[in-house]
Amino acid sequence: MQEVLVFDVNETLLDLKALRPLFYRIFGDEAVVSQWFALLLRGAMTATILNHYHDFGVLAADALGMLAEQMGVTLSAADREAIGQAMRRLPPHSDVPGALQRLQQAGFRLAALTNSPPETAQAQLQHAGLAGYFEQILSVHATGRFKPAPEPYHFAARQLGVSPEEMRMIAAHDWDVAGALSAGCQGAFVARPGMVMGDLLPRPDITGRNLNDIADQLIP
Repeated sequence: MQEVLVFDVNETLLDLKALRPLFYRIFGDEAVVSQWFALLLRGAMTATILNHYHDFGVLAADALGMLAEQMGVTLSAADREAIGQAMRRLPPHSDVPGALQRLQQAGFRLAALTNSPPETAQAQLQHAGLAGYFEQILSVHATGRFKPAPEPYHFAARQLGVSPEEMRMIAAHDWDVAGALSAGCQGAFVARPGMVMGDLLPRPDITGRNLNDIADQLIP
Protein backbone atom coordinates (compact mmCIF):
# COMPACT_ATOMS: atom_id res chain seq x y z
CA MET A 1 0.00 0.00 0.00
CA GLN A 2 1.27 3.48 -0.90
CA GLU A 3 1.98 5.69 2.10
CA VAL A 4 -0.41 8.43 3.11
CA LEU A 5 1.52 11.71 3.20
CA VAL A 6 0.66 13.98 6.12
CA PHE A 7 1.97 17.53 6.17
CA ASP A 8 2.66 19.96 8.96
CA VAL A 9 1.28 23.41 8.14
CA ASN A 10 3.07 26.37 9.78
CA GLU A 11 6.60 26.82 8.39
CA THR A 12 6.39 23.57 6.41
CA LEU A 13 3.69 24.68 3.97
CA LEU A 14 3.11 28.31 4.98
CA ASP A 15 5.74 31.04 5.14
CA LEU A 16 5.97 32.87 8.47
CA LYS A 17 8.29 35.46 6.90
CA ALA A 18 5.14 37.19 5.67
CA LEU A 19 4.64 38.37 9.27
CA ARG A 20 7.91 40.30 9.34
CA PRO A 21 6.58 43.73 8.22
CA LEU A 22 3.85 43.55 10.85
CA PHE A 23 6.28 42.59 13.61
CA TYR A 24 8.63 45.35 12.48
CA ARG A 25 5.80 47.89 12.81
CA ILE A 26 4.84 46.68 16.28
CA PHE A 27 8.20 45.66 17.78
CA GLY A 28 10.72 47.56 15.66
CA ASP A 29 12.44 44.29 14.72
CA GLU A 30 11.15 41.89 12.08
CA ALA A 31 13.43 39.08 13.25
CA VAL A 32 11.42 38.60 16.47
CA VAL A 33 8.83 36.64 14.49
CA SER A 34 11.05 33.60 15.05
CA GLN A 35 11.42 34.43 18.73
CA TRP A 36 7.63 34.64 19.12
CA PHE A 37 7.01 31.35 17.30
CA ALA A 38 9.68 29.63 19.42
CA LEU A 39 7.89 30.86 22.57
CA LEU A 40 4.63 29.53 21.15
CA LEU A 41 6.10 26.10 20.48
CA ARG A 42 7.67 26.03 23.93
CA GLY A 43 4.28 26.79 25.43
CA ALA A 44 2.63 24.00 23.45
CA MET A 45 5.21 21.44 24.49
CA THR A 46 5.04 22.55 28.13
CA ALA A 47 1.25 22.26 28.08
CA THR A 48 1.55 18.72 26.75
CA ILE A 49 4.17 17.66 29.29
CA LEU A 50 2.10 19.10 32.14
CA ASN A 51 -1.14 17.68 30.68
CA HIS A 52 -2.68 21.16 30.81
CA TYR A 53 -4.00 21.74 27.29
CA HIS A 54 -4.80 25.17 25.90
CA ASP A 55 -5.93 26.04 22.39
CA PHE A 56 -2.94 26.89 20.16
CA GLY A 57 -4.44 30.33 19.57
CA VAL A 58 -4.56 30.98 23.32
CA LEU A 59 -0.93 29.92 23.59
CA ALA A 60 -0.05 32.19 20.65
CA ALA A 61 -1.59 35.16 22.43
CA ASP A 62 0.27 34.27 25.63
CA ALA A 63 3.56 34.00 23.74
CA LEU A 64 2.88 37.38 22.15
CA GLY A 65 2.40 38.91 25.59
CA MET A 66 5.66 37.35 26.75
CA LEU A 67 7.48 38.73 23.73
CA ALA A 68 6.05 42.21 24.33
CA GLU A 69 7.23 42.10 27.95
CA GLN A 70 10.70 41.00 26.87
CA MET A 71 10.86 43.78 24.28
CA GLY A 72 9.36 46.45 26.55
CA VAL A 73 6.49 47.02 24.10
CA THR A 74 2.86 47.74 24.98
CA LEU A 75 0.55 45.78 22.70
CA SER A 76 -2.82 47.20 21.75
CA ALA A 77 -5.89 45.09 21.09
CA ALA A 78 -5.57 46.14 17.45
CA ASP A 79 -1.99 44.84 17.33
CA ARG A 80 -3.06 41.47 18.71
CA GLU A 81 -5.95 41.26 16.27
CA ALA A 82 -3.71 42.18 13.33
CA ILE A 83 -1.24 39.39 14.14
CA GLY A 84 -4.04 36.87 14.64
CA GLN A 85 -5.57 37.74 11.28
CA ALA A 86 -2.18 37.68 9.55
CA MET A 87 -1.59 34.14 10.82
CA ARG A 88 -4.74 33.06 9.00
CA ARG A 89 -3.52 34.65 5.76
CA LEU A 90 0.00 33.31 5.42
CA PRO A 91 1.16 32.56 1.88
CA PRO A 92 2.53 29.16 0.90
CA HIS A 93 6.23 28.71 0.28
CA SER A 94 6.81 29.00 -3.46
CA ASP A 95 7.62 25.30 -3.89
CA VAL A 96 4.52 24.02 -2.13
CA PRO A 97 1.65 24.18 -4.68
CA GLY A 98 3.63 22.52 -7.46
CA ALA A 99 5.02 19.80 -5.21
CA LEU A 100 1.59 18.98 -3.77
CA GLN A 101 0.15 18.79 -7.28
CA ARG A 102 2.91 16.42 -8.36
CA LEU A 103 2.36 14.16 -5.36
CA GLN A 104 -1.39 14.15 -5.85
CA GLN A 105 -1.05 13.31 -9.54
CA ALA A 106 1.34 10.49 -8.60
CA GLY A 107 -1.50 8.89 -6.65
CA PHE A 108 -0.54 9.75 -3.08
CA ARG A 109 -3.23 10.47 -0.53
CA LEU A 110 -2.48 13.81 1.13
CA ALA A 111 -3.58 15.17 4.50
CA ALA A 112 -2.53 17.91 6.90
CA LEU A 113 -1.89 17.63 10.64
CA THR A 114 -1.32 20.83 12.58
CA ASN A 115 -1.09 22.12 16.13
CA SER A 116 -3.45 24.95 15.08
CA PRO A 117 -7.14 24.64 16.01
CA PRO A 118 -9.46 23.28 13.29
CA GLU A 119 -11.02 26.62 12.29
CA THR A 120 -7.62 28.28 11.94
CA ALA A 121 -6.17 25.38 9.95
CA GLN A 122 -9.10 25.44 7.53
CA ALA A 123 -8.85 29.22 7.13
CA GLN A 124 -5.09 29.09 6.59
CA LEU A 125 -5.14 26.42 3.91
CA GLN A 126 -8.18 27.88 2.17
CA HIS A 127 -6.56 31.31 1.98
CA ALA A 128 -3.29 29.81 0.74
CA GLY A 129 -5.14 27.94 -2.01
CA LEU A 130 -3.97 24.55 -0.69
CA ALA A 131 -7.07 23.07 0.95
CA GLY A 132 -8.14 21.24 -2.20
CA TYR A 133 -5.05 19.05 -2.15
CA PHE A 134 -5.93 17.43 1.17
CA GLU A 135 -8.55 14.80 1.80
CA GLN A 136 -8.52 15.76 5.48
CA ILE A 137 -7.22 18.77 7.42
CA LEU A 138 -6.60 17.44 10.91
CA SER A 139 -5.88 19.28 14.15
CA VAL A 140 -4.32 18.02 17.36
CA HIS A 141 -7.18 19.78 19.18
CA ALA A 142 -9.19 16.56 19.09
CA THR A 143 -6.54 14.82 21.23
CA GLY A 144 -5.80 17.56 23.75
CA ARG A 145 -2.10 16.95 23.09
CA PHE A 146 0.32 18.79 20.83
CA LYS A 147 2.86 17.27 18.49
CA PRO A 148 5.40 15.70 19.08
CA ALA A 149 3.37 13.64 21.60
CA PRO A 150 2.32 10.31 20.04
CA GLU A 151 -1.44 10.86 20.35
CA PRO A 152 -1.81 13.31 17.42
CA TYR A 153 -0.02 10.98 14.99
CA HIS A 154 -2.06 7.96 16.08
CA PHE A 155 -5.23 10.07 15.83
CA ALA A 156 -4.30 11.05 12.27
CA ALA A 157 -3.65 7.45 11.29
CA ARG A 158 -7.05 6.38 12.67
CA GLN A 159 -8.83 9.21 10.88
CA LEU A 160 -7.13 8.25 7.62
CA GLY A 161 -7.85 4.54 8.08
CA VAL A 162 -4.23 3.42 8.00
CA SER A 163 -1.68 2.04 10.43
CA PRO A 164 1.02 4.42 11.68
CA GLU A 165 3.55 2.54 9.53
CA GLU A 166 1.55 3.50 6.42
CA MET A 167 1.66 7.22 7.25
CA ARG A 168 4.59 9.55 6.50
CA MET A 169 4.80 12.85 8.39
CA ILE A 170 6.44 15.62 6.37
CA ALA A 171 7.62 18.64 8.35
CA ALA A 172 10.22 21.38 8.57
CA HIS A 173 10.58 20.83 12.34
CA ASP A 174 12.93 18.14 13.53
CA TRP A 175 10.85 17.55 16.67
CA ASP A 176 7.73 16.91 14.55
CA VAL A 177 9.48 14.36 12.35
CA ALA A 178 11.09 12.74 15.40
CA GLY A 179 7.71 12.57 17.13
CA ALA A 180 6.18 10.81 14.14
CA LEU A 181 9.05 8.33 13.94
CA SER A 182 8.74 7.59 17.65
CA ALA A 183 5.00 7.01 17.16
CA GLY A 184 5.72 4.35 14.54
CA CYS A 185 5.20 6.49 11.44
CA GLN A 186 7.53 7.22 8.56
CA GLY A 187 8.96 10.72 8.23
CA ALA A 188 10.48 13.25 5.86
CA PHE A 189 12.36 16.37 6.95
CA VAL A 190 12.10 19.59 4.93
CA ALA A 191 15.38 21.40 5.62
CA ARG A 192 14.19 24.91 4.85
CA PRO A 193 16.70 27.73 5.50
CA GLY A 194 17.66 27.70 9.16
CA MET A 195 16.03 24.32 9.84
CA VAL A 196 18.31 21.48 10.91
CA MET A 197 17.86 18.13 12.64
CA GLY A 198 19.43 17.62 16.05
CA ASP A 199 22.04 14.87 16.21
CA LEU A 200 20.30 13.16 19.14
CA LEU A 201 16.97 12.70 17.33
CA PRO A 202 15.93 9.75 15.16
CA ARG A 203 16.40 10.59 11.50
CA PRO A 204 13.99 9.88 8.65
CA ASP A 205 15.00 8.14 5.44
CA ILE A 206 14.02 11.17 3.37
CA THR A 207 15.39 14.73 3.71
CA GLY A 208 15.18 17.55 1.19
CA ARG A 209 15.74 21.29 0.95
CA ASN A 210 12.13 21.87 -0.08
CA LEU A 211 9.00 19.94 -1.01
CA ASN A 212 10.15 19.41 -4.57
CA ASP A 213 13.21 17.59 -3.24
CA ILE A 214 10.90 15.47 -1.07
CA ALA A 215 8.59 14.75 -4.02
CA ASP A 216 11.55 13.71 -6.19
CA GLN A 217 12.41 11.02 -3.65
CA LEU A 218 8.85 9.82 -3.14
CA ILE A 219 7.66 9.61 -6.73
CA PRO A 220 8.94 6.46 -8.50
